[in-house]
Amino acid sequence: MSLPNFLRIYFSSNRKMRQAIKNIFGFYPGNIFLYKQAFRHKSASLHHKSGSRINNERLEYLGDAVLGVVVADYLFRRFPFENEGFLTEMRSKIVSRSSLNKLSNKLGLKEFMHFSNADVRQMKSVGGDAFEAFIGALYLDKGYHFARKIIIKRIVEVHFDLDQLVQSEISYKSKIIEWAQKTKKNCRFQVLSEKTINNRKQFKVAVFIEDNMVAEAYDYTIKGAENLSAEKAWPLLSGN
Repeated sequence: MSLPNFLRIYFSSNRKMRQAIKNIFGFYPGNIFLYKQAFRHKSASLHHKSGSRINNERLEYLGDAVLGVVVADYLFRRFPFENEGFLTEMRSKIVSRSSLNKLSNKLGLKEFMHFSNADVRQMKSVGGDAFEAFIGALYLDKGYHFARKIIIKRIVEVHFDLDQLVQSEISYKSKIIEWAQKTKKNCRFQVLSEKTINNRKQFKVAVFIEDNMVAEAYDYTIKGAENLSAEKAWPLLSGN
């Protein structure tokens, strides 16, 4: 490919991303290269001459922290008479991995992602990871106060119904899966046994982190036993 053609395609791609960010989030990016990095999955890492790999993991780490602070501050002001436990649960409902994955899909962020292959593209967590990396890029590009405005006005207040979130139940299984993803640990729920009591099957399910059993519980459905065992395991894993 000739240099003029390469430059035309390259800058055309940049214009497309700039316009998409404007359409979705209401602003034009300054440093477009930060946002391009935010959408580069580690499977498609670029290699710097220093030996470091260029992908979105560092931006994801930063964006996770910025998002957590902004949402915590917003909820603190939005619910001035609620206790710490309520605020913690509400923040978790907004910034949980499953919630951010759904938000990323809704916004169509995967369209901008760079992957090594189609199999990686199907991984559930890449959308939420990319969204957090985007927030990291936004923070570095525009600063905290601008990032806070975008997170609240274009994300939280547009895409989350707080009244509905207050009423929604907590899934401890989802919380543990999210925790395992963030800490890079293997997590699984395993049916250990089943027995029939008064013509009803009862299931015993355990939560395993790596190869260590953390908690177990019984219920008449596998799903119920999973959530009960997760409820037992969560205080041990989270320290709460």
